[in-house]
Amino acid sequence: MATTGDSSKPTTPNPTTKKRKPRKPKLTTATAQHVISILNTASSAAHSFLSQNDLYLLPSQSLQLESLLSSLPPPFSQFPSQPSLFHRFVSSATLDFDQRWVQFFRLSRPNFYRLLSLLSPSLVFFLPSTIPPETALASALFRLAHGACYKTVARKFGLDSSEASCLAFYSVCKAVNDKLGDLFEFRRDLERIVVGFGWISLPNCCGALGFGRFGVDGEVFGRNGSILVQALVDSEGRFLDISAGWPCSMEPVAIFRQTRLYLGVEDSRESELLKGPTYMLSDGCSIPQYVMGDSCFPLLPWLLTPYSEQDSFGSAEREFNVAHSRAMKLVSTAFGRVKARWQLLARRWKEDSLEFLPFVIVMGCVLHNFLIKWGEPLPEESVGGCLKEEELLVFEGEGDETGQTIRDALAQHLSLASMRK
Repeated sequence: MATTGDSSKPTTPNPTTKKRKPRKPKLTTATAQHVISILNTASSAAHSFLSQNDLYLLPSQSLQLESLLSSLPPPFSQFPSQPSLFHRFVSSATLDFDQRWVQFFRLSRPNFYRLLSLLSPSLVFFLPSTIPPETALASALFRLAHGACYKTVARKFGLDSSEASCLAFYSVCKAVNDKLGDLFEFRRDLERIVVGFGWISLPNCCGALGFGRFGVDGEVFGRNGSILVQALVDSEGRFLDISAGWPCSMEPVAIFRQTRLYLGVEDSRESELLKGPTYMLSDGCSIPQYVMGDSCFPLLPWLLTPYSEQDSFGSAEREFNVAHSRAMKLVSTAFGRVKARWQLLARRWKEDSLEFLPFVIVMGCVLHNFLIKWGEPLPEESVGGCLKEEELLVFEGEGDETGQTIRDALAQHLSLASMRK
């Protein structure tokens, strides 16, 4: 009789039987020596390539290669000693407009030495004789431009230690903020600023006011923590006024009312800021000097914010909001260019060194102004710098009546100008 299957019962595995793990092949002495030989050859070749080409590689390329070598176990991660990168660089890049100056330090050779001449007296005072001012400035600019760690900067620039690299960086930071702070030109260059905004159809405007955000890692500020920086910029993207170091948990309006800008304008006894000549519009109305401000700010006679959805909306209001949006773009672009040029500021900052971040941000903005003044090309790449409007707490209080009148007059002027085009 035919059968349809095997009559024998299948064997049931014993659950108590332990599976044998496959044995790992033993690393013989010969194999270990072979691996070490390969690592030694590869690391020696990489170190040799780096030492021979570090002046011609892009800094991002050399830093990436150095990072890979540093991740190897000793002794393969040890870098051979060689003369300072900066001294070799200066001997190699002798032409004024050698592009490597911009690649390494974000400025041309003439502007490096122009900056050095301004900062040298302070750096000589701040630093020990073992750190020359030119080395301190070059190492600080390199770290600011590329976000290199202190250990790497020390090795590249012939400094004794990470501590010496840190000292050089913050000495340059202090010297820049002390000596070049007058590059925030708001209080003494209003005429130029007003003319600049006139070219983009904003008569008698003295700046655009908004916020930038700089990320911070740590428990105090939370998962997406940051500090806020209030900035006033002109039509060319210069910073006119900076207030840095405010925690992201604060309401923007609370920050605004504690800044030097707000107190300086509101206290007429202190200065005549934004109390210059009025401007006569084509319809016969006159408007005082004013600043365009983001929607997180209150509407004031000198601070014009956009119309909200609750306002009666017509063509005039739309034209004003378009012009307002164009002004706010100046703020985000300025912060984006600072982060593109100084990549240390585009990275998230460690909370344990948070107290220094506002000073580094101000240094970055001052140097941004310095480079605009002396004709350095602006970075093509833009990194997101300003908070999007929806991320800000919109001011919900009542607007100032005089501010509303001035805003309405300007809105009508912009609408009429648009119709004439």
